[in-house]
Amino acid sequence: MAVEKTNTKTYRRTYGPHLLEALSDVEFKGLAGDFKLINRQLESSTFEIINVIGDEERIIGFWTPSSGLVNAKSNKTTSFLGKRFGPVIWPGNSNVVPKGWEIPTSGKKIKVGVPVNKGFLNFVEIKTDPISNVTTATGYAIDIFEAALKELPYSVIPQYGFEAPGDNYNNLVYQVYEGKWDAVVGDITITSNRSRYVDFTLPYTESGVSMIVPVRDNKNKNAWVFLKPWSLDLWITTGCFFVLIGFVVRLFEHRVNTDFRGPPHHQIGTRVCFSFSTMVFAHREKVVSNLARFVVVVWCFVVLVLTQSYTANLTSFLTVQSLQPTVTNVKDLISKGESVGYQEGTFVYDLLRDLNFPESQLKPFGSAEECDDLLSKGTSKRGIAAAFDEVPYLKDIVSEYCSKYAMVEPSFKTAGFKPSFKTAGFGFAFPKNSPMTGDISRAILKVTQSKEMSLIENKWFNRLNLASDCPDQDTADLSSNRLSVSSFWGLFLIAGVASFLALFVFVALFLYEHRHTLCSNSEGSIWRKLKSLFRIFDEKDIRSHTFKSNAVHNVSSPITPCTPSPSNVQIRPLPRSMSLNREFELRREHVYP
Repeated sequence: MAVEKTNTKTYRRTYGPHLLEALSDVEFKGLAGDFKLINRQLESSTFEIINVIGDEERIIGFWTPSSGLVNAKSNKTTSFLGKRFGPVIWPGNSNVVPKGWEIPTSGKKIKVGVPVNKGFLNFVEIKTDPISNVTTATGYAIDIFEAALKELPYSVIPQYGFEAPGDNYNNLVYQVYEGKWDAVVGDITITSNRSRYVDFTLPYTESGVSMIVPVRDNKNKNAWVFLKPWSLDLWITTGCFFVLIGFVVRLFEHRVNTDFRGPPHHQIGTRVCFSFSTMVFAHREKVVSNLARFVVVVWCFVVLVLTQSYTANLTSFLTVQSLQPTVTNVKDLISKGESVGYQEGTFVYDLLRDLNFPESQLKPFGSAEECDDLLSKGTSKRGIAAAFDEVPYLKDIVSEYCSKYAMVEPSFKTAGFKPSFKTAGFGFAFPKNSPMTGDISRAILKVTQSKEMSLIENKWFNRLNLASDCPDQDTADLSSNRLSVSSFWGLFLIAGVASFLALFVFVALFLYEHRHTLCSNSEGSIWRKLKSLFRIFDEKDIRSHTFKSNAVHNVSSPITPCTPSPSNVQIRPLPRSMSLNREFELRREHVYP
């Protein structure tokens, strides 16, 4: 191997330059044009663009490195984006660019099955012209399907056939599997069971199963509506913080403020009254301790945010949220024996049976009018209390009777069971492995993301007029919007940290001030020392500036020198060991304990 590589390198080094020199001297005209090497590169050559028609050839243009594409007749530079070189003859001696695969109009057409519905004609409706006796299919689903066909890169001519789905749409889908139809177009729900026999396109509607219930006006009819803006945990947490703040403030103030002293029942009342009066910023007692002022300022900010939020949410409950659904829990419907409705011929019946609804509680309806009639009667008059169906159908009902019903998301609160109300929406069914399934799916995406989708929706559901005449009532507007602790946990954290920080500073300063009591070498147990500290803690702090100012004010009260002293009043000198302020405090405590 080493010898072969050495010979190859020697050959290139010896004969390469001679071969390159020999090729540079060669010039000839070949099939691709003139051949000539200059500076080891092929000289600018002209390539012909040929239109092959059977055994014939037509030169329709040229290509050169310097000029690009040139029309064969006009000798002008053209672009792929502009007019192509010359008239191109396509197979069949046609000048029209073909679309690709095309079903001949004279041959086999695609057979499309359409369900014959009695209700919800906005989606699919079968009409027969009385003059020509021609039956046509119209509706929201048909318009979406035909708009998707226009987006295909080839031509498809649908030939509609009409079939009553009977008791279940599964029969119509199964006919595609048997080969009766090339496709089924309509309000066909995509389910896992049906997907075993056919392929579905991407959905063109919203997905999911929900329910509609009558609404009642609860505006100003609930005597306890003032409790609704806050959840129970927020009420309890706020109350606990009121008590905590009152306890902390009393702890800081009782040694230096006479307003927080007195018998135990008086102190408890003062503490509770002070903490709760901060809610309306009407606390009468003054705080003199800097630590207490710090805690009160922080707490007043928290109370301000809480009161403003409560006022705003209460206003919302009294004004905006006046309509409330009659029921939102499926478990309550079953336990109370309430009858519920479902659209006849859909899979919703099986879903309700899986939710343990008895057969006697299920009543079918075939149209929006029948559903409205059953809901208006109620269970007591052989009607229904709620109607279950897919979201597109329910939105159609609510948009027509917006002032009477609301669509809510059903809940089923029970241990170990959480039913699924999710579906994939409406789609078009094709046979397994059909090449049209992917093409139609991509076309549906183009249609739904274009302005044409809005035009189709406004045509069949009149969304523009309904938006102004009927306000949107979704689950979020009608559900409980109470404020909870999770909305204000940051505020409570700030108040709690401020309180415990101030409490820590107070305890540290108190222990440092009376460290001689704990560190004294006098005989006595730790329990006695703690009792002594507690006794000092419960007494007044005579050295506080508040008591000093009061003492000086009372002792230096004006006495007229000309006024004679009563004969029964004796003035005795104070002991040297007792200051004037201490004597005043002893006498005051004797009169006002």
